[in-house]
Amino acid sequence: MVSHANPPVLKASAVDLLRDLDLTDEELVALLDLASAVKRAPLDYAQALAGKSIALLFEKPSLRTRLTFDLAIKQLGGDAVFTEGQIGGREPLKDVARNLDRWVNGIVARVFSQDTAEELARWSSVPVINALSDLYHPCQALADFQTIQERFGRLAGLKMAFIGDGNNVAHSLMITAIRLGMDFFLACPQGYLPNPEIAAQAEGLAAVSNATLVITHDVEQAVHGAHAIYTDVWTSMGQEREAARRKRAFQPYQVNEELFSRARPDSVFMHCLPARRGEEVTEAVMEAPRSVVFDQAENRLHAQKALLLMMLS
Repeated sequence: MVSHANPPVLKASAVDLLRDLDLTDEELVALLDLASAVKRAPLDYAQALAGKSIALLFEKPSLRTRLTFDLAIKQLGGDAVFTEGQIGGREPLKDVARNLDRWVNGIVARVFSQDTAEELARWSSVPVINALSDLYHPCQALADFQTIQERFGRLAGLKMAFIGDGNNVAHSLMITAIRLGMDFFLACPQGYLPNPEIAAQAEGLAAVSNATLVITHDVEQAVHGAHAIYTDVWTSMGQEREAARRKRAFQPYQVNEELFSRARPDSVFMHCLPARRGEEVTEAVMEAPRSVVFDQAENRLHAQKALLLMMLS
């Protein structure tokens, strides 16, 4: 039998990953490199989490996040335990956290509120990973920048345009793109700007990395010269009552063939999925040869393996 030795893994300095900035710049770059290494040679890491158990706590339904974390943990030799429903509904959140940390080695939480993830981390003695909250989606961003790096061979100096809601995905992409030296343009309607505190953080990071950050209502300005055009659903889970109003506001922000053609000829289309074809993106753009949405979905597995290795191994 061939023995596969695990290459060195940079241990994350933070106990938890609750927001994108919990990883240092050095750790962010190292994680993307590790994700590529894991993708190339998965057997080299097949027993890295042997004997460890991770709880998956999901308040929101999920396809990609649930399955990729479940598979990542198992393919690294660990075990995953899944539960779906409100966290802390039947008993105080601090009690949930202190039960779990007696049983498992880590917690992955997909929650409605950032406060829930932070409260779990406050009371838990084992690492807590934010698998999505109302403010951040760091795991998605990691897979996305792995995908862009694979496509273009670099990240610094590229331009990403996010078209649509200044939401949790936009927040994580904005923060991470700027840190990696990518220009980031966010085009959104009036009333759907990103969180002002997170935008201010991104502006401060841009001053350090010399990347350009532009938040605008002008889609033409955003997509001009862009290497990656990114969008997300107009109405997320929990916003269903706003669906009609949002559809009216976001209609001019649809990523269609005409808008996509105004970016670079080698640009890629990106979406975190699930997509509502005919709303935020047309069928033709989703199925275009330069659509990398399923590469992003695949890389959720590899990027999350790298994250687990850095947080738990």
